[in-house]
Amino acid sequence: MGRPETDRARIIAMTELGNGLTQVGHHKEALSVQEAVLSTDRRLGASEESLLVVQSNLASLYQFLGRSEEALSVRQEVYSVNLKLNGKQHGLTLIAANNYAHCLLTLRKCEEAKSLLRKTIPVARRVQREGDENMLRLRWNYARALREDDGATLDDLREAVTTLEDTEPIARRVLGGAHPLSGAIGRSLQNARTVLHAREAGEKFGES
Repeated sequence: MGRPETDRARIIAMTELGNGLTQVGHHKEALSVQEAVLSTDRRLGASEESLLVVQSNLASLYQFLGRSEEALSVRQEVYSVNLKLNGKQHGLTLIAANNYAHCLLTLRKCEEAKSLLRKTIPVARRVQREGDENMLRLRWNYARALREDDGATLDDLREAVTTLEDTEPIARRVLGGAHPLSGAIGRSLQNARTVLHAREAGEKFGES
């Protein structure tokens, strides 16, 4: 820290410190470091790409600390800047879109999440393999947005189940059954089926 702000070794050390604190779960301390890194980068005129990396790290820390509204604001900015810099088909833009959608779901903004994902998934299908991890996450989050919406219709629930039934075997084949994402998709499928069956039974009982 005794070196000048512009010293490369100092900048790298701060970044590594922030990443290391995050890895061991010291999120408050990591947040202070990453905020300092972002402030320094902005003063020194760092590239948009460099700023986006730090902002993404900050958004993750906000989420870890339960500061979801702040995380959402940063995720939205990162997505918008990626869209402008790289275009809608770029891998970084698609990852940013997925992170933004996940944040929307955390705050139960399901309609906004569905709208974003309905635009993003067709684009991702043109440039990513079905087994790509980000593609799997996009489809998983879309199914979640359908199921978790308070105004979900029977058709929404059926689409959620169908989406997860298509996605879950791909995740298991590509990532393996022990992978956390495979497990999460599997649990979402079970939940979606339970909600759908309960709704169908209720509709049937109501008709009778």
